[in-house]
Amino acid sequence: MPTTRPPSPMGATLQDAGGDWDAIRVPRSVGLAAMAILGTRCGAVLEDPHSSAGVVYFFAPVGTAAGWDVENTRALGDGAAVVIPPERRTEGPGPHWRICPGDDGWLTDADALAAAIADAFGPRIGADQAG
Repeated sequence: MPTTRPPSPMGATLQDAGGDWDAIRVPRSVGLAAMAILGTRCGAVLEDPHSSAGVVYFFAPVGTAAGWDVENTRALGDGAAVVIPPERRTEGPGPHWRICPGDDGWLTDADALAAAIADAFGPRIGADQAG
């Protein structure tokens, strides 16, 4: 069980990553597109509208952060924490769930998530293709 701290007045708690899950922070627009790409393969997704331009967090198996190397995202593992809202908060203000944690857990497969994020960023022109 991750370490938790007392809830805020809005019921949110700060939970440590690296216990039951690692978190992957993604820009909001890319994260929402990745959610759509993943469809039913997507686990819980948290939106934090107060970060610059907004971000979403996906939850992946513990250990994912150590090997995560996806451009324009940030992996949060041991030593990091995420503000977790009450289980069914689906609107702000503050952090809220885009996809609530379900009975099957919070986790999204890390490889599927990386592929969905790459697809959401769209095609890239490589140096060998630049004209």
